[in-house]
Amino acid sequence: MKRFLSIAVLLACSLAALAQTTQEEYLRRYTNLAERVGAAGVGVETLLDKWEADYPDDDQQLLARFAFCFARSQSSRVIQLPQDRYLGNAPILPMTDSLGNKCNYFEDTVYDDELYASANSAIDRAIALKNWKLDYRFLKLNAMLAYEKESPDMTLQQLKALADEHYSRHPAWTCEGMEKVGDEEFNAFMQDYCAAFFRIGSDASAEAFKSLSEHMLRYSKNNPLFQGNIGSYYLVKKEYKKAAKQFDAVLKKHPEDLTAIRNGLILARSTKDSKLEKKYLAMMAKYGETEQDRLGAQMKLDAMNRK
Repeated sequence: MKRFLSIAVLLACSLAALAQTTQEEYLRRYTNLAERVGAAGVGVETLLDKWEADYPDDDQQLLARFAFCFARSQSSRVIQLPQDRYLGNAPILPMTDSLGNKCNYFEDTVYDDELYASANSAIDRAIALKNWKLDYRFLKLNAMLAYEKESPDMTLQQLKALADEHYSRHPAWTCEGMEKVGDEEFNAFMQDYCAAFFRIGSDASAEAFKSLSEHMLRYSKNNPLFQGNIGSYYLVKKEYKKAAKQFDAVLKKHPEDLTAIRNGLILARSTKDSKLEKKYLAMMAKYGETEQDRLGAQMKLDAMNRK
């Protein structure tokens, strides 16, 4: 009798195990549902709760939880500001008041702190489980950058720490869609964040842009991307001598660097320095990206020389 009871118990346990949804099936169901209703749509939370109960350490479940909480944390509002751009974006309704002062209307995203913290917790757990996945780090950073808006202090510190980790430990990073992530690829990612800081357009983000660029130059000395960034920072601040020094340093080693050439032209025209403009026009005539760029620069240079 005991033998038959043992067999029945084992059979029941086996059937229960077979009935449990697999990790792959949860992922498939979540993907299909999220495609239909969005990352935080109807039914997603219920599915995530079941998935978490069965597989609390499944990194895909944690990524889905992150997406759910981050999407749920956001709400939209319209704000009025006396400026041309906000977080790099043009106004949805440009207006002026009766005195001619700007009173533009911008769309703004507001974040619920508690839900953002839950999203951050989920992505931190996923990173702890698979700390070699660089794309997980970027998910965290992108959310943090959006959350911080005009003052990306935490994002800057996280990026500096990530650069320190990359250049001190040289992890075998993996990133979806990429065969390898070496120094060149990593630097390109860091430059993307520099560009994001620059695009925000606030005083704090400009300082973050400069600070991250300087930090990267510690590891990638004379890198034209980051050195050019420093020049761009000084150009915006109208510290033209410092800007010219950076652009010339880039062009000394990389005379074909079009970003430095274009910024040099902006600088020359801002300072009404025709001699300097001729210098950069000659470079553009030689290294311009298209034939039209090269011909246009040469025609402008010829016209200036005839005066």
